[in-house]
Amino acid sequence: MSRSDAALARLAERRPKLIDLGLGRMENALARLDHPERRLPPVVHVAGTNGKGSTCAFIAAALRASGRSVHAYTSPHLVRFNERIVLADNEISDDQLADVLLRCEEAAGEETLTYFEAVTSAAFLAFAETPADVLVLEVGLGGRLDATNVAPTAAAAVVAPVGMDHQEYLGTTLGEIAREKAGVFRRGAPAVIGRQGAEAADMLSAEAARIGARPYRYGEEWRVYEEHGRLVFEDEESVRDLSAPRLLGRHQIDNAGLAVAALVAGGFGLDDAALSKGLETACWPARMQRLKSGPLVDRAAELTRGEAELWLDGGHNPHAAQAVSGAFADLHDKAPRPLVLIAGMQSNKDPIGYFEAFAGLAAAAFTVEAGTGTPYSPEDLAAAATRSGVPARPCGSVMDALERACRGADAPPRILICGSLYLAGEVLRDNA
Repeated sequence: MSRSDAALARLAERRPKLIDLGLGRMENALARLDHPERRLPPVVHVAGTNGKGSTCAFIAAALRASGRSVHAYTSPHLVRFNERIVLADNEISDDQLADVLLRCEEAAGEETLTYFEAVTSAAFLAFAETPADVLVLEVGLGGRLDATNVAPTAAAAVVAPVGMDHQEYLGTTLGEIAREKAGVFRRGAPAVIGRQGAEAADMLSAEAARIGARPYRYGEEWRVYEEHGRLVFEDEESVRDLSAPRLLGRHQIDNAGLAVAALVAGGFGLDDAALSKGLETACWPARMQRLKSGPLVDRAAELTRGEAELWLDGGHNPHAAQAVSGAFADLHDKAPRPLVLIAGMQSNKDPIGYFEAFAGLAAAAFTVEAGTGTPYSPEDLAAAATRSGVPARPCGSVMDALERACRGADAPPRILICGSLYLAGEVLRDNA
């Protein structure tokens, strides 16, 4: 076990992975560390229900294409914890991670930090002590009371599409959830708002006005669309003809546009060449990712003479499912073949809403346990999928599900492993 793994294990034992939103514990811990949150480079703070990670990836890639060095904080990780903390374009080393975790634990003392608060304070310490030009900071949950919201300023605060998620913490309506997300807005700073439903859009605009932020809203101050295989971004100042994003799916046009809007509103001065290169090179694993190698791919090839396709997506709520199902509907229009789901999901998610997005599109689903956390049993998840209009059968493992999917399809299938970032991480680790 590495020093960082040992430090994380001690942290997990001492700091349970409960959710207890609030800023007081973070502020106390950071004060004992001489306020690293006040020594950060310019921050682009990104909240929202869906698309946060992709938007962060586009922002960071475009900044790097412009020659800037970038810190990034995202969660959760897929394979290694180090993925969460990128220091000046490189994942944090095991030794540096162990060092900042130990120092933060010592500074916290008996303060009842949660696990996420403890690792976020460690990330801020590492960011403050490593030079970089920009920090791309992804909210963990919500916004107003999220541990990342101790950063005192932001070059731009961004809210990606808001959907129903974590209602037990954020509220039971889109308006209430949007109000929590709007907590990242800062007086006098750009409030960059992506495509939203009417209720969320109205609340975000109202909160920006109340806080004194400068609204920069999709459909008002800016818009984005695809035209002739290009991404066109328009605002009151200019029209930008940019490369289409590398990441697949219609929803990635919106995410890429939101990233461009954040960079424009934040005053980073990127030219069209850097923006285009960022959109072309951004990588975000387990979001409409085509798997090309590994044991699962090899086994699918054996069973279908190399003709099956294997895809991976970690989206886990109805809003994400709608975006992904739309992308697969587009793929089906271009190259028809049966879509089969291999799905696992955590028990705090909405499986009915998730599978309803695939009703009429997916021929079948094979359900598995989504690894760590508190997953649905394969049997319960299969029952939910079937009630939603997707015929489903429980399976003992992803490999078992894959074999059934390949053998049971009328033609070489398009297989999507989906429903959980935990499951996606397991697949990436085991399929390496």
